[in-house]
Amino acid sequence: MGHSELGLERIVRIEPPEQHFTLLRNEDGDYLGSEDGDRLQLYNYVDDKAVWNRSASDTFRHPATGTHLDIDRNGNGHLLSHKGAEIGVDGNPSEELATYTAHHGPALMPSDYLATFKENGWVCLASVLSPDIVDELERVSCCGRWSDRVYDRETPLLNQTNAVARASVEPVSLWLIRQYLSTEEIRLAHSPGLAVLTPDDGKRDVQGWHSDFPYLWGITRKRGDDQRIPKGMSGHISMGVQRNICVSEFTRENGATCFKLGTHVLNSGPPEEWGTGSIYAQRGHRASHGLPYDGPEADIIEAPSGSIILYDARTWHRAGVNRTDQRRAAILEAMTPSFLMPFGDTSMPYKQFMKGPIVDQLLKRDQTAFAELMVHKVIGPGGMGAITVDKELTELFQA
Repeated sequence: MGHSELGLERIVRIEPPEQHFTLLRNEDGDYLGSEDGDRLQLYNYVDDKAVWNRSASDTFRHPATGTHLDIDRNGNGHLLSHKGAEIGVDGNPSEELATYTAHHGPALMPSDYLATFKENGWVCLASVLSPDIVDELERVSCCGRWSDRVYDRETPLLNQTNAVARASVEPVSLWLIRQYLSTEEIRLAHSPGLAVLTPDDGKRDVQGWHSDFPYLWGITRKRGDDQRIPKGMSGHISMGVQRNICVSEFTRENGATCFKLGTHVLNSGPPEEWGTGSIYAQRGHRASHGLPYDGPEADIIEAPSGSIILYDARTWHRAGVNRTDQRRAAILEAMTPSFLMPFGDTSMPYKQFMKGPIVDQLLKRDQTAFAELMVHKVIGPGGMGAITVDKELTELFQA
């Protein structure tokens, strides 16, 4: 392989956590938690109220309030009691037995992640996805121990494994995005997509510096319009968060995303001398001019597999260069407030997903959460309607 030499970027290394909190879910997938430690209740999101610690004495301890739950095993789940009373399916004391299951949770309290996100414009939830989800994502991306597998280009990605939807509804990262964007109504701006970076040959075209949707600064679009939200006019409230799901471990060697961290506060795109997306979109530009800027003013976040990196969409960044001999995989998701027009159509992938076998493999709560992310809605005189692409009207404009 003719890999190019490593750059001089600053490395920000996120180490694998030594332990994780636990999420307790009922049979529908709702999250058990407490606001005051006295009364338990169910939540459809995860903040500090819904994380638990498993102790050696067969109890779950609630770090936010100090209360604890006693455990009785019940097959693959747990029968729980609080202050001597058995916990029912709705989180209240009940004589009717209810089974709760323990799920892989975050390494830090959600409020700690949020403080970092708001201060820096990015945060990494290290290894927040469970190992079984990571393994399934590696399988469909043909990476890691599945590298000898042939990628399935016929079956829609969402219908190949439930791991894509499960990763997309990871609850802590969704709560963080809602808090950062200051709205409960967030949507995927395009359907989740695999980004598999193959070994570099030293010549192939690469991605230049840019800001992500809905800004798209540094990327030339039709009619010369290189931005949806004009530079300098977005103010202090962000209109988008990018969500990079690290299927493979992210390292400088295998092409981890390259950033200029902190640039979200500038409200402007990257300079042309760094090599913007519009410049490097020209066929053969890399072969004749070399790589975009990769010096010490740039940053690379190295993170273990199963991590989710969130960053303000205004942040300057570009794809890395894979200088190894193994493929590196990620799932890229653009998250925006629901009032913005999406970047791509999510209606057709979602309809295919609903017709396939995967949706029934998800917990009820995860089905609802994924629908909220994928289905864009409008309210009119006739009530709520789902937004989709009008094929007939599209053909008129394509003529």
